[in-house]
Amino acid sequence: MTSTVARSYDVGASHEVAERGRLVVTLGEGAAAVTVGVFRFGGRLYAYENVCAHQGGPACQGRIVSRVRERLDDQQRSLGTVFDESVMHIVCPWHGFEYDVTTGRHPGRPDYALRAVTVDEQGGRIRVSV
Repeated sequence: MTSTVARSYDVGASHEVAERGRLVVTLGEGAAAVTVGVFRFGGRLYAYENVCAHQGGPACQGRIVSRVRERLDDQQRSLGTVFDESVMHIVCPWHGFEYDVTTGRHPGRPDYALRAVTVDEQGGRIRVSV
């Protein structure tokens, strides 16, 4: 059985990822290279491999949007939709698959999820381990 040791990379300065922003970086070279998306939401950093669980597209490079939520009245009738600013999604540009930035999971299909990457912030720098 072979095991791989995670390698840590300095990917940029903390100010490079604003609240509700992202940084997409390619780490390593050749066949071992991996592209990672780093996101900041609610003051925390989240990082994922840039591969959509649906069909392999560059999910981390898609639109960043708030979740769309349906408003209901007391009788459960629709009052239309609104953006829910408390939940941020990234949307894969290939087929529109959405992922919650805080969990990496698709909101309606939790069995579809982005692969999380360890991310840390210290001394004004962002590091990821893959």
